[in-house]
Amino acid sequence: MSLTKYKEKRHFNETPEPDRSEGESVGSLRFVVQRHDATRLHYDFRLEMDGVLKSWAVPKGPSLDPHDKRLAMMVEDHPFSYRTFEGVIPKGNYGAGIVEIWDEGTYTAEEEVDNKKAEKLLLNELEKGEIKFTLHGKKLKGSWALVKTHGMGENAWLLIKHNDQYAVEGYNSEDHISPDSKINKERSVKKKAQPPPKVKTDSEIPEAAVKSPMPQDIRPMLATAINEPFDDDKWIFELKWDGYRALASIKNGKVNLYSRNGISFEYFKPIYDALENNDFDAIIDGEIVAVNQKGIPKFQLLQEYRSGNSGILEYHVFDIIYYYGYDLTKVPLIQRKELLKKVMNWNETIIYSDHIAGNGVDFFEEVKRMGLEGIMAKLSDSQYYPGKRTTDWLKIKTGKRQEAIICGYTEPKGSRKYFGSLILGAYNDHGKLEWVGSSGGGFNDKSLEEIYDKLNPLKQQKSPFANIPGLPKANWVKPLLVCEIAFSEWTREGMMRHPVFLGLRQDKSPKQVIKEDEKPAIKTIKDAEKNLKTKAMKNDNSSSSDETIIVSNIQLKLSHLDKIFWPDDKISKGDLIDYYRAMHSFILPHLKNRPQSQHRYPNGINGMSFYQKNMTDAPDWAETISIKSDSTGETVHYLVCNNEATLVYMANLACIEIHPWNSRIGSLDNPDWIVLDIDPGEKNSFEQVIETSLVIKSILDKAKAPGFPKTSGATGMHIYVPMGAKYSYEQGRDFAHIIAELAQAQLPDFTTTIRNTKLRGDKIYIDYLQNSKGQTLASAYSVRPKRGAMVSTPLLWKEVKPGLSPSDFTIKNVPARVKKTCDLFKEVLGKGIELEKCLKLLGQ
Repeated sequence: MSLTKYKEKRHFNETPEPDRSEGESVGSLRFVVQRHDATRLHYDFRLEMDGVLKSWAVPKGPSLDPHDKRLAMMVEDHPFSYRTFEGVIPKGNYGAGIVEIWDEGTYTAEEEVDNKKAEKLLLNELEKGEIKFTLHGKKLKGSWALVKTHGMGENAWLLIKHNDQYAVEGYNSEDHISPDSKINKERSVKKKAQPPPKVKTDSEIPEAAVKSPMPQDIRPMLATAINEPFDDDKWIFELKWDGYRALASIKNGKVNLYSRNGISFEYFKPIYDALENNDFDAIIDGEIVAVNQKGIPKFQLLQEYRSGNSGILEYHVFDIIYYYGYDLTKVPLIQRKELLKKVMNWNETIIYSDHIAGNGVDFFEEVKRMGLEGIMAKLSDSQYYPGKRTTDWLKIKTGKRQEAIICGYTEPKGSRKYFGSLILGAYNDHGKLEWVGSSGGGFNDKSLEEIYDKLNPLKQQKSPFANIPGLPKANWVKPLLVCEIAFSEWTREGMMRHPVFLGLRQDKSPKQVIKEDEKPAIKTIKDAEKNLKTKAMKNDNSSSSDETIIVSNIQLKLSHLDKIFWPDDKISKGDLIDYYRAMHSFILPHLKNRPQSQHRYPNGINGMSFYQKNMTDAPDWAETISIKSDSTGETVHYLVCNNEATLVYMANLACIEIHPWNSRIGSLDNPDWIVLDIDPGEKNSFEQVIETSLVIKSILDKAKAPGFPKTSGATGMHIYVPMGAKYSYEQGRDFAHIIAELAQAQLPDFTTTIRNTKLRGDKIYIDYLQNSKGQTLASAYSVRPKRGAMVSTPLLWKEVKPGLSPSDFTIKNVPARVKKTCDLFKEVLGKGIELEKCLKLLGQ
């Protein structure tokens, strides 16, 4: 044993940490897990061996889920007496911050031997790089392993829970904190000390707002379904999210999140945590969705969230109806949205639901191509009518959906178990329950059993319908369960054609389920004549700003070339296309054979944008690749940009940003590069970004790994390291993680590797998590949707110095620059580093 490194790092006249070991345990070996809020919050996992505590820093904390393989970085031995240490390490000392005990207890070797033999066995396993043990703690129990990794650094291990009776799914250490936690209390104090909300004076409240106490049990305003989109300058258009409608009230720091029926969504804890970052009283309206790793909302993921699915929760907020002592329901919608955007603290969980004005038809077509549920149309000056369904808000679905009540089921046939079809109903305009069809599609063995188990206790002899459908062998149930159904159209008889079960709806009561007979959109617009004229004009394919060109022997029709995409700079869509044509020989090598994620801005940089990955409507000549999603199992048809024609085609789709994968067809699991994304906060200067970049360069220099910088085209920098497709994404990401941690340790005052924006504070985020399969960043030479039409531009390291500005590089000057510099990113596509050698050099 040796405590030399431990003592070298500490000044015991300043820190309360123990300066020596005090014996060792009698009987069973001890373990402790300490929660440590230092530069970043992490957990320290310590096992008693050979009279000291062998120690590992576990950034995310231990997990009882066997699927989680937690990174554990081995650190210096600690004295045995450290196992009882709790306290504050003063600022300026190594590890400054609060230390508290999260869990403690005894542990044994997995092999059943006496204590002396167990310790010898464990030390032998430590030497070999795989320790197997059983924990007997208050929180951590059962069989575990610490496994040394290969290719991730000398001190990198993985902490893994074995699958036994103590294993659980979806475990998060932060959900199991003592209410007396000093760390949490300190963070709460800091949170309360945050600046007051951005708008709080009466003079900044909209004129139509009414002073009022916060209302209780308010219900959301509802929309009327129509069957087609329209254009009208008096209307705004939003995405229709495929999730749970939810109101959130924030009062005296306490958050309440509930459904349209008043049911609490308390199990959506990440949303509660994110909303607590707003220190003012308010009621907001939005939609909870769960997205897959590609960012696509999936209703099924939301349904399964409580059972530990891999969906990521997001709360898309589109309205605010109470704020800072004022009732906003009589304030025009557009003013409410302006206030909402200004006052909320937005992050990756709480997201402002943006809109476009006037252009509903084109927006609907784009949403339809994306495969999303539909759009919302709202009168821009509409008031908020709680609990009422009006024609001031309209919903237009790309495919037909209907909420339905399960009223019974038919007997199964053949090899099918449990039931054949669900008998479905909905209430008509007269409040009577009527049959709307039966659905036998959309189930698997698991869902058949789960739904049958819910229906069985609800069995009854009498049909819930006034007019009994003539269905053979019908089993009737109490009409209490609500589900979501997709279908193709309504029949003349009022039945859903081709109904497919999508899932149960826990957020709606049966009485709220009405048959949504769609009304023609034209009847909901006051100036119908103007709209019809607009549509007639749109049917005329000719346009003064359209042009047909030949590129790569392919005829391309370009449209709306004079449409202004950058209003402040008077830069048009045609200018964007001209830039990419001028730059095609430089950018195409970085796009070749890579799936593309397209970031499209059909109305320019101030309008609504969206990502499109699934290109099912690409022209026949365009190359695509079909990739099965690891998270959803669905097949996505990605566009591949291998020639100038495809590049121009993408730009014509208003794809301002070009987002290629880090890996190519043929080696999709092995990236050609890793990237460190230096992402500043609002209060960071670009000089700090430059300093961070140069520190990362010094670390890469020590590892003898080439790094290639480029401006992000916004406020940050990207540093690429060539990998030559020789390593997995996980290996590349782990290497990027090590670099990021080393850089952050050198610049603790203004950098962080914490992803959570609430915990990050006003610091530069060194993002290493972009290095995952399917994750993308703006390509070298990609234009960005920022003022000035800035370009993500490769640099020489000698250019990375004070005085550099991202705004120096735009679509107006980058083509001339690259003619002089040539492609400074060419070597990113080279043979790549030798990872093992780099890690060894970093460990010296």
